[in-house]
Amino acid sequence: MKYMFLIYNDASRSPKFGTPEFDAMMGGFFAANEKMKADGVMLGGEGLQETHTATSLRINGGKVETMDGPFAETRETLGGYYIVDVPDLDKALEYAALIPSAEFGTIEVRPLMDYNPAG
Repeated sequence: MKYMFLIYNDASRSPKFGTPEFDAMMGGFFAANEKMKADGVMLGGEGLQETHTATSLRINGGKVETMDGPFAETRETLGGYYIVDVPDLDKALEYAALIPSAEFGTIEVRPLMDYNPAG
């Protein structure tokens, strides 16, 4: 089953770029990447640029509206994701726990839709 790990970070609790703590966190991400790749479960993943680089879009009354930044004001913002293919939720949670930012943010583990189920 395919799962997406949505990595939400709280910037006020995250290690700052250029600090030893940031380097340690990145080492944790590299280790998680290598473990998931070695186990053959990682299908993809990327980090995202900071929220101020985002553009949000919606259609209101048939008209496209855009706005700079994320729509919702929140402490935790989406910082990246992984997509894995594992047997079940328990295994997904095991891999999600490898993500170092779980210590200062939230990892949302969500199954992907299967539009072509084997029948």
